[in-house]
Amino acid sequence: MFRNALQPWHLVMVGLVIAIVFGSKKLPDTARALGKSLRILKSEARAMRAEDAASPQDAPPTEAPAPLAPTPPPGEATQVGDRGRQGLAPSNP
Repeated sequence: MFRNALQPWHLVMVGLVIAIVFGSKKLPDTARALGKSLRILKSEARAMRAEDAASPQDAPPTEAPAPLAPTPPPGEATQVGDRGRQGLAPSNP
């Protein structure tokens, strides 16, 4: 289905469309802005990788989570459920 999806002439057509849309005067400025954006993206990615590599060594050991409150015995749980049902009247269709 996608055997010949991207051919070299596709790239030529994309280049022509970009040249028509942006015009010859704006293309250098657009390319310059794209290059700046890619440099910023790369530097931020490097900084994030360096930060991730340094953070496990700097982080204090984590504490164990606090224990949960004890669960009530099954008999008490049914009593609470029955109290909630006392106010409901049976419905007759």
